[in-house]
Amino acid sequence: MSAPGLLTPAERMRGALWGLFVGDALAMPVHWYYDVAALQRDFGVIRDYQAPRAHHPGSIMALASTGQAGRGSQEGDVVGGVILKGKKQHWGQANRHYHQGMQAGDNTLNLLCVRVLLRTLNATGHYDPADYLRDYVAFMTAPDSHNDTYAESFHRDFFANYARGLPPERCAGAEGHDTASIGGLVGLPPVIFAALQQGDLKTANAAALTQLRLTHRSSKLERYALEFSALLVRLLQGPPGQIAPLACAAAERLGFPAAAVIERIRRQHQSDQAVIGGLLSPACYIEHSFPAALYLAARYPDDIEAALIANTSAGGDNCHRSAVLGAILGAALGVAAIPERWIQGLTAHAALEEEIERFITRFGQECE
Repeated sequence: MSAPGLLTPAERMRGALWGLFVGDALAMPVHWYYDVAALQRDFGVIRDYQAPRAHHPGSIMALASTGQAGRGSQEGDVVGGVILKGKKQHWGQANRHYHQGMQAGDNTLNLLCVRVLLRTLNATGHYDPADYLRDYVAFMTAPDSHNDTYAESFHRDFFANYARGLPPERCAGAEGHDTASIGGLVGLPPVIFAALQQGDLKTANAAALTQLRLTHRSSKLERYALEFSALLVRLLQGPPGQIAPLACAAAERLGFPAAAVIERIRRQHQSDQAVIGGLLSPACYIEHSFPAALYLAARYPDDIEAALIANTSAGGDNCHRSAVLGAILGAALGVAAIPERWIQGLTAHAALEEEIERFITRFGQECE
């Protein structure tokens, strides 16, 4: 392991990948809690992995369509018949937790799809979108392939099209109100890192957009994906100690004055919830959620533990914000900055370690 401040790109890559999974697992039990008082009442300040409660005070899963994206009837059988087999009965129940039945240290569905991507890349040694689509479809349609209960709109839209007979490369749904969501970014880091084996930022950006377009049709989301890609590449390849200025610069380009906000929050001794929940919505919408992740990265540039706890405490779509934030700070600080109890406490720790280390062996050394 390199000395602090002298992290190799491979060590930063390792930190980013572990950061994805620990961030998601930490926030999982309070995912989509929009009432912060209820979050604090049910869990207090989450500093370690916990299992979700059966009762989620803000759950609207009973209003979500089981046949397509968004809200609507639960008469459709995309959920239960095509994906999430054996899970449909949970969707119609009031206040059912989105991740009911999961255990402390488990990862949510979008992060399980990142593991599918890692395994695909490890098996082939290069990025091919057709390979990922094949493995994604197999994973999502297999009974008992995972223990999550909920699937975001983009998954449901994809498999509604798939059930109609469209080929996988044409199954991404049309843009809806929640397509431009931070959940679309969590699967990009492995593709960005793999692309750097054979190219530069331009190559990484192109690969990121290719991967994103497999499941999301959104020019709005693509703008944020490119900022995410560029930030990760600059963190891997640039000098140490740059996370705060880089995150603030990215936020500024996206219209959020992160540096000025951080200065004011510190001066006035306000909490992070004055920003996430105040200036920015805690919801999934990318124009708020990605700047929120950048704000926290710049607010806690040397403390991934404090950043992820603050993000979890803010509620909303904290799982996907947390995965993105974990990747950013993991790339900046390396895996040694992530609390060991979080890494060891992941349910799939042993399998994840094998997948991540194989990925680093295949793709990390080329970035040195």
